[in-house]
Amino acid sequence: MSVNVDNSIMQENAPHDFSLNDYKVVWKQCLEFIKGNVPALTYNTWFLPIKPIDFHSNTLRIEVPNNFFVEWIDEHYNTLINRTIHQVIGEDAKLIYVIVDDKQPIIDDEPNLFSQPVEEDKPKEKQGSNEPEFESFINPRYKFENFIKGEGNELARAAAFAIGENPGATSFNPLFVYGGVGLGKTHLIQAIGNKIIEKFPTKKVIYLSTEHFTVEFVDAIQNNTINEFSAFYKSMDALIIDDIQFLIGKEKTQDLFFHIFNTLHQSGKQIILSSDKPPKDLKGLNERLISRFQWGLTADIQPPDFETRIAILKNKANNYGITLSTEIFEFIAMNITSNIRELEGCLVKLLANSSLSSKEIDLALVKKTVKEISTSRQVNISIDYITQIVCEYLKVDENKVREKNRKKEVVMARQIAMYLSKKLTQSSLKTIGLHFGGRDHSTVIHAYNTIDELVGNDIQIKDTLDSLRNKIELGVA
Repeated sequence: MSVNVDNSIMQENAPHDFSLNDYKVVWKQCLEFIKGNVPALTYNTWFLPIKPIDFHSNTLRIEVPNNFFVEWIDEHYNTLINRTIHQVIGEDAKLIYVIVDDKQPIIDDEPNLFSQPVEEDKPKEKQGSNEPEFESFINPRYKFENFIKGEGNELARAAAFAIGENPGATSFNPLFVYGGVGLGKTHLIQAIGNKIIEKFPTKKVIYLSTEHFTVEFVDAIQNNTINEFSAFYKSMDALIIDDIQFLIGKEKTQDLFFHIFNTLHQSGKQIILSSDKPPKDLKGLNERLISRFQWGLTADIQPPDFETRIAILKNKANNYGITLSTEIFEFIAMNITSNIRELEGCLVKLLANSSLSSKEIDLALVKKTVKEISTSRQVNISIDYITQIVCEYLKVDENKVREKNRKKEVVMARQIAMYLSKKLTQSSLKTIGLHFGGRDHSTVIHAYNTIDELVGNDIQIKDTLDSLRNKIELGVA
C-alpha cells in the first residue's frame, strides 16, 4: 500500500521543544499528522493501539502490542513515520519500540529512524521505600479486566482472582493451572501478579518461565552464587513460574526448586505454577515435587466454547477500534476453535488483508482469510515435540533421554533429537542442552557432529532421519 503524505501540512509546523513530561503530547501531535494521511481503518488498526511510554533526549519510546506491528508499520509506513517524527521532534529524533508481548524483539540489520532497537517491556516495580528497584517481569497488559471468562476457565479464573485479592492466605497455595497451548494460562497467572502489585505495592512478586529459572540456576553454578540465587527467590512474596513441565529431567534444578518451594510455602508466601498437563501426568518429575504441587488447587483451562470465542473476538476488535458484524464474528468463531492465540491471529491477519488491499472487511474477505489460515496452519515445531516424535519412532521412553542413561538405543535417540532440534528450531545450543536434562552445549555439538557424520556414511540412518523430519514437519505423530 502506498501512502501519500501531505507535505503542505508538514511545512506549516516547526519542531517544538518538549519536556520529559510531554511524551503524551509528542505522540498526540504525531498521531494528528498520521491520522490526516491514512484511511480511518488503517489509523484505528495500526496506530491507535500504540501507546507512548516516555520521551528523553529527543528519543520517544512507544509501546506496541506485538512483533507483527513492528514489521507491518516499518514495511508500509516508514516514510510517513520518518517525516512525522522529524517534523514534531526534530531532525535528530529517534523512535524506539517496546513490545508488550512474550515474543523476541525484532531488530533491523540496517537501522533507520523507525527501526531503532526494539526493547522488551520489563516493568520495574518499586517494592517498598527502602528497597532497591525490583524487576518483576510481569506484563502490565495481562490483567483480569481483559481476560475473557468462559466455562472452560471459570474455576481457574475465580481462584486466580481470589489469590490476587489475598495472596498466601487462601487454600489455593500453590495454584497449579494447566491446559493446552494458546488457552490463556500465561495471561491468567500474570494477571494475579498485576493484581497483587496493584493492591500490595510493597510485596515482592516475580514472574518467569521455567527455562529462564533454569538458565539462571546454571549461571549461578558457574559463578558460584547458588546461595544468593536461592536466597533471592526465597525472599519473594509471590513466585509465578510458567511451564513447570520443563523441570522434567533437570534433577539439580528440581532439587533446588523443592527447597525454595518449601521455604515459601511454610512462610505463607504465594506460589503460582502453570503446565501443559496436571501434576500427576508429569512423568519424570520428582515425586516429592508432584506431591507438593497437589497441596493447593489444580485447575485446568479448556478450549473456549463458541460463545466465549465470540466474546474474545469482540473484545479484540474493540481494542483495535473497529466494528464487525455478528455474521463475521460467528463465522470466525465457527471455523477457528482450537485456541485463543489462533483466534486473535486470524483477526490480525484479517485487518492486515483489509489494510493491504484497501478493502472493507466483509464476509468474503473473512472467508478468504480463514481459508489462508487453515491451509497454512502447521505444527509448532518445538524441542519437546521433536523429542516426542523421535522417541515414539525409535520406541524409547521419552523420559530416559533426559536422564543419565548410557544405553545405546537411548543415546542414539537423544543424539538424533538434539540433531533435529538444532536443524528445525531457532533454539540456542544452551537451550537445547537444558531440554535434555540440563546437558552442556558441548554435548549438543558432539551429538550434532556424530549424527551429521553418520548421515553421510549410513543409508539407514539417513532414511530414519528423513522419515522423522517428514513426520515432524507434517505434524504426523
